[in-house]
Amino acid sequence: MERSEALAPLDFTARMRVLCEDVVSRLTELAHVDMSRVAVAFSQARKPVRHGLFASLTPLRFAGGAETGRRRGRLYRVQSLRDRAGQEMLYILRFCLPRFLDLDFREKLITVLHELWHISPAFDGDIRRHAGRYHAHTHSQAEYDEEMGLLVDRWLAHQPPEELWGFLRQDFRELLRRHGRIVGVRIPRPLLVPIE
Repeated sequence: MERSEALAPLDFTARMRVLCEDVVSRLTELAHVDMSRVAVAFSQARKPVRHGLFASLTPLRFAGGAETGRRRGRLYRVQSLRDRAGQEMLYILRFCLPRFLDLDFREKLITVLHELWHISPAFDGDIRRHAGRYHAHTHSQAEYDEEMGLLVDRWLAHQPPEELWGFLRQDFRELLRRHGRIVGVRIPRPLLVPIE
């Protein structure tokens, strides 16, 4: 490996964006996802433990894509987020580092699909809502993740180029050793803004 290659920082969020763009382009179940309106970010885990949050999807609209919603009787809107070109984002897809990168390879891909699957089929800024009490993951998160594993297998069967996903075979420490630094976009959690 050349010295300049070893010192090139890994732009984690840029790599994850390209990976997600490929996933949604190959899987018909996710064809509704427009990654140009999904902000990809990372956050740092507060504790160096292997359990906890690996990734999250933050919707930037309320149920049914509504721009306003009520909480405890009060009307709110979600703080807007725009890219550099001024386009409004509908979701924030966030990965928790180093925890996400310390999963095994398959679990990383299942986590990616898990979060993308949360995006509403209407792509309206709301989440996919399932019937019943457990509207986010159905009644069983294990079954939900098993379904995501089937989607991972279908995506891999399309033989996406290894340069898209190969970095996920390494854990955080290995990537840090290889690249010197891991960089990316950080986005503060959007606020609920009260409407008078």
